[in-house]
Amino acid sequence: MESSILFVLVLALLFLGVPIAIALGLSSVIVIAFFSTDSMSSVALQLFTASQNYTLLAIPFFILASAFLSTGGVAQRIIRFAVATVGHMRGGLAMASVLACMLFAALSGSSPATVVAIGTIAIAAMRQTGYSKEFAAGIIANAGTLGILIPPSIVMVVYAAATDVSVGRMFLAGVIPGLLAGVMLMVGIYINARIRGLQPQPFPGFGEILSAGKDAAAGLFLIVVILGGIYGGAFTPTEAAAVAAVYAFLVALFVYRDMGPLKGRKWVREEDGHAARNGFLGVVYAFTLYVTILIFGFFLVPDSTLQTRQMLAISVSLVALVAYLAWREGTSAPKALLASLPVWARGLKDIVLGFPAACFHRDTRKVLVDSGKTTIMLMFIIVNALLFAHVLTSERIPQTITDWMLGAGFNWFTFLIAVNLLLLLGGQFMEPSGLLLIVAPVVFPIAIQLGVDPIHLGIIMIVNMEIGMITPPIGLNLFVTSGITGMNLVRVVKAALPFTGILMIFLVIVTYVPWISTFLPTILMGPELVTR
Repeated sequence: MESSILFVLVLALLFLGVPIAIALGLSSVIVIAFFSTDSMSSVALQLFTASQNYTLLAIPFFILASAFLSTGGVAQRIIRFAVATVGHMRGGLAMASVLACMLFAALSGSSPATVVAIGTIAIAAMRQTGYSKEFAAGIIANAGTLGILIPPSIVMVVYAAATDVSVGRMFLAGVIPGLLAGVMLMVGIYINARIRGLQPQPFPGFGEILSAGKDAAAGLFLIVVILGGIYGGAFTPTEAAAVAAVYAFLVALFVYRDMGPLKGRKWVREEDGHAARNGFLGVVYAFTLYVTILIFGFFLVPDSTLQTRQMLAISVSLVALVAYLAWREGTSAPKALLASLPVWARGLKDIVLGFPAACFHRDTRKVLVDSGKTTIMLMFIIVNALLFAHVLTSERIPQTITDWMLGAGFNWFTFLIAVNLLLLLGGQFMEPSGLLLIVAPVVFPIAIQLGVDPIHLGIIMIVNMEIGMITPPIGLNLFVTSGITGMNLVRVVKAALPFTGILMIFLVIVTYVPWISTFLPTILMGPELVTR
């Protein structure tokens, strides 16, 4: 009885146009107050407990990191690198847009942020090279969904908080499916380009690939810092989110200098000369190599001590520095190193003197305010959804559904069909995090009873959330794409539909080939253990 009243209240409020957070919270409070034996004090307790969830603390930091990277010109550099890498193939610019979305997804953890950051630039570029506006919009709307599948992902953090599974395992589980989804979209673009007779662009050469890669390296290195730090044992996923926010702030304001008080001031200027530039770059490459070896040394030589890895990293980095300067400057390598000292002195002086102003600059304030608005909106949904999940649990609704499904003869195969249908339907009307927090407490116990791996279930749910973001009427990516292209919603839906079919095929593959999701987590961290 109580469960029926709860779901009727939620659906009625949603159809009346009440925001999802209020619909979930209000229906939960009404059921507790009038129909449940639970105490009203549990409302305050659950709201407090949800707000104190350590795992959820990662969300505002990932949102802040995404905002700095979206504003700080990282997207433009990623697109240049993607175009240099695959742009020479048939349909190359569209494929480069997918690759750029994959790379930015690994930095932002957000699907709408990926659509805005990459789509704003990529759609205009595709239009200039002869692609139709509809084709470009469909590509970006679908490729942008990879923002919640490729780690680090905010939705993965939400699933981990709702089901108490490891965030680290979820991040690992998203790697292979994310790459597979991107490749499938690229294959679809290539086939489309062959049918339409699109001609490939000239190969830009390895020099352009190397140059574009170097330009984007500071932003892309965040992937190494986050994932390497988590799985190297340096910090937890929540701490990694905080590190990502600080790193994104430093890269946007002091490395790329695309925003803030140092905007437009280059590290190396024309008057510094060739030798100073090579000396400066040599030190940058050596330091990057040092950090990379330090992180990946943990995986390659897991039994080694930190001191041993440091000595190895220093030795290799110094050899690389000497080799680079000898290659670029020959016998004048020491002079190049000395010539770079004024460049470093000037750059570091700018950072020290500009740091206070950067913290309070209008660009920084705008990023912080926008991130705060997004965080408040999302956390309000999550807290009310967790209260809703508490009511489900206290009324034993998941256990009742589990007993019914087992009694009806459901096995893991038919259960996953039911889960996919439920999530595909719900994804058309609800925001991903809210829907996941409602459905996960219900289907998770059933999945465990039927032997479905909880990490595999999480990836299935996230892929369904992806498709939900590009299906009307509430598909968030559709609205974002419509906003950046100026197209009406119906045109965007029609444009996205062919590539949505590719994602549906991908969903079937992910659902019934579980090792795609479980291979990396099992190999690197062992199987997920769940106490029944």
